[in-house]
Amino acid sequence: MRPSFNIAGPCIPGEHYMLPPERRLGRVLRLIEQRRFFTLHAGRQTGKTTCLMWLERHLGAAGEHRALWIDLETAREKPEVPRAMTAVLASLDRALAVRHPGLARPGADEIEAMLRLPDSALLVYLTRLAGLEPRPLVVLFDEADSLVGEAMVSFLTQLRQGYIERSQVPFPASVALVGQRQVRDYAIGAEDPTAVSWLGTTSPFNITAGAMTLGPFTAAEVEELLEQHTAATGQRFEPEAAARIAELGQGHPWLTNALADQIVGWDVEDRSVPITLGHVDAAKETLILERRSHIDSLVARLREPRVRRILEPMLKGEVPQGDLLDDDLAYVLGLGLVRLRGGAVEIANPIYREVIPRALTFSQQVTIANQPAWYVRKDGSLDMGKLMADWQVFWRKDGSLAVEGFSYREAGPHLLLMAFLQRVINGGGRIEREYGLGRGALDLMVFWKGERHAIELKIRRDTETEAEALDQLAGYLDRAGLGEGWLVLFDLRKELTWQEKLFVREVDHAGKTIRVVGC
Repeated sequence: MRPSFNIAGPCIPGEHYMLPPERRLGRVLRLIEQRRFFTLHAGRQTGKTTCLMWLERHLGAAGEHRALWIDLETAREKPEVPRAMTAVLASLDRALAVRHPGLARPGADEIEAMLRLPDSALLVYLTRLAGLEPRPLVVLFDEADSLVGEAMVSFLTQLRQGYIERSQVPFPASVALVGQRQVRDYAIGAEDPTAVSWLGTTSPFNITAGAMTLGPFTAAEVEELLEQHTAATGQRFEPEAAARIAELGQGHPWLTNALADQIVGWDVEDRSVPITLGHVDAAKETLILERRSHIDSLVARLREPRVRRILEPMLKGEVPQGDLLDDDLAYVLGLGLVRLRGGAVEIANPIYREVIPRALTFSQQVTIANQPAWYVRKDGSLDMGKLMADWQVFWRKDGSLAVEGFSYREAGPHLLLMAFLQRVINGGGRIEREYGLGRGALDLMVFWKGERHAIELKIRRDTETEAEALDQLAGYLDRAGLGEGWLVLFDLRKELTWQEKLFVREVDHAGKTIRVVGC
């Protein structure tokens, strides 16, 4: 069987194309050598479990440690300490029985006795296990942040006690807590996602030596992964296609694999056909429209208040307020929805930049009656003037009221215009979004059969807004190499009549022709 691009679960050597996990784990290996406790956090499907499985095999093969990878998924959202500890100890026992059958471990009667005192059951189990193993024991707790409530508090407290006493009592030499969040972002309960106050730097659980994360693939590594397919099948990726995959996914392991899998597994099964830029863009659209599992789980997070507080200002082109160590930002960073680059917060990759507004406006898109064919001239070009005029009609009739129903209410005008454009452009083009953080604007580029139409969205806040927006759009047009563009200016003042708000006028500004659309 030839390998394939992996889009579900951990990578299996020989079954999937994959990059060496050790490249991403240099600092983790040093912490293990130093017998440290630490956290390893990264977003969904970024290779955490693949790395943990490799660590277990690698450390065991080297012979200096006994490593044990434990999946805590079965303890998910069990806030009662007895239920959670029963699940945790069962996971430990099963992992030992399946992958380390020769290792001595506590018997069933011993485990039953431990669970009679659940607040010390994990501590006693790991102490007993470390005492039976002559080599330093390394325990890798996968999905550690799935524990909630009192169970989470008990779990962390028991680990801390074992850490403090380990110079006198046997205990694992190194423990890793692995999940999507750092320890200080672990939650009290599924319904109350409030950070546990004592999990910060002054908490009883202040024993972690570092908070590690898994970085994305580099562009060279994306190309290396794709070349494995070429070596196995002879089907090559054109350089522009490989670069586009790296650009769209920004090295996110699942997005990289999902794009490649959609192309070679479904769209271009003839191995004699090289993969082009067009194939990549078509695959991107398929991933978004079909809302594959990864995308679907991302969408489910968007309506969480902590996520909305970060993303809503970004959708308006504003900068999220607050310290970079603020819980909300740390949480969204941990989910992989946003990233820090050059000290600034931005949406993590171009695919997420499209997914977020399209997911938030999906119900609006499907109820908009306007058809793509209405805006296509006889020569196939896009009639932007007619499109904008119809948008104004829609905004006056339905749009301004529809905004009231958005969970992202402050970004409602931006989202609704994007929904309207998406409904129309889906007939033969695409939209790319650039969040002008700090400028209070959102830049859109409509691609239509060789045409490019630049649009800037801005909310009028004072008399200087239009002048600033004209400067900003002129700069955007300069960077894009275009001579003309559209400025959509929302005026939300209730004392104005619709006749005063709705207008279209053409302005020559900084050598550019700009059509200002009042809304």
